[in-house]
Amino acid sequence: MELNQIQSYVNSNKERFLNELLDLLKIPSISAKPEHKPDMFTTAEAVKQRLIEAGADKVEICQTKGYPVVYGEKIIDSSKPTVVVYGHYDVQPADPLDLWDSPPFEPVIKKTDIHPEGAIFARGACDDKGQMYMHVKAFETMMKTNTLPCNVKFMIEGEEEVGSSNLGPWIIKNKEKLKGDIILISDTSIIANDIPSIDSGLRGLAYMEVEVVGPNRDLHSGVYGGAVANPINILCKLIASCHDENNHITVPGFYDKVQELSDAERAEMAKAPFDLNDFRKDLNIDEERGEKGYSTNERTGIRPTLDVNGIWGGYTGDGAKTVLPSKAFAKISMRLVPNQSSKEISDLFIKHFESIVPKSVKVKVTAHHGGEPVVVPTDSKGFLAASKAMQETYGKKPVPTRSGGSIPIVALFKKELGMDSILFGFGLDSDGLHSPNEHYGLFNYYRGIETIPLFYKYFTA
Repeated sequence: MELNQIQSYVNSNKERFLNELLDLLKIPSISAKPEHKPDMFTTAEAVKQRLIEAGADKVEICQTKGYPVVYGEKIIDSSKPTVVVYGHYDVQPADPLDLWDSPPFEPVIKKTDIHPEGAIFARGACDDKGQMYMHVKAFETMMKTNTLPCNVKFMIEGEEEVGSSNLGPWIIKNKEKLKGDIILISDTSIIANDIPSIDSGLRGLAYMEVEVVGPNRDLHSGVYGGAVANPINILCKLIASCHDENNHITVPGFYDKVQELSDAERAEMAKAPFDLNDFRKDLNIDEERGEKGYSTNERTGIRPTLDVNGIWGGYTGDGAKTVLPSKAFAKISMRLVPNQSSKEISDLFIKHFESIVPKSVKVKVTAHHGGEPVVVPTDSKGFLAASKAMQETYGKKPVPTRSGGSIPIVALFKKELGMDSILFGFGLDSDGLHSPNEHYGLFNYYRGIETIPLFYKYFTA
């Protein structure tokens, strides 16, 4: 399998590859919103059809207690290695809609400074429909050029954005079906289009919801203000107390099992190209902020966090309403690093919040979904194959990096299936994942399709 052979097929099918992805992006497959249930099943059917067209012998929609898993396979020789491809077809909610420059499910292509060749603007363009679909088209490329060197299985789920709670039981029931040698995932990023990289680790996640309840109804803030606890005021104070002046998390026991990197490991990590001024410019901020004693890359890769993802209560409509609210709410996520357990951290957070709440209000803390941190060996056959593949298409060796994000199911893959996952992403951190105006560069989309077949080549060599 030669790169020029791959590129020739991709170049002759670029327009079709793009239009197929645009059709997929038009379906609002938002797993978090029940009203989009029909769209979820429509998307699963679309993924199934594309896998059949690409050349899979067996494709099925596997029901779970939630949204289905699309499973497909091409077994060319049972004695050959098997690559298992994981991706997801669900997307994040598009809210707030008024911050989008174009409708989130009406994909458009626009040029940007970072993507001068053009980028697809749509919800799910990068996370994860665009990156998942690269694998379908890379598979098609190998099938049509008769260069598929091993077996391949696809596991495309519909609940990654809501914690993959139903994928775990499905995996446990289908271990034989999923038997393979390596799991390939494109749901992460590279440093830049001219600086390829491969993630060697993911942070874990503990996601919580807090409800603070005060009086039995909303009150007139003039009549009752100053005499009754305001749940929003209390909630803000509770949240603020979770960090000290050095942005160190104050939940007792939070750092007890945090894996500390050696000075040598931190020095090696610091070699990854990073421009702090570009970081600030991209986010339009004057100063970065985080845990004292650590660099920006360390804060987002090897250190745990506690952040508020949403907070609400009282009156938030137009104009004024002088109300003292009965309830206040917040959604809080904690990113975890090796040795931390999502269950243990969730329990510590609940115990801490319940211990600091004043008697003037009541608090209810609910643990939602979570996932465990993962570290991938950089000297494994799979990681080295991915590195060689990227080096061939990008012309330079990729940099090993640690991702700040989480893919909760990866730890389960290792535990239940005994397979390492290769985090073979092609997006950029600036692509607006989970944000308004999410996008994915055409360069990245096509480069991924060209690179993935080379992974198969080197993994089976």
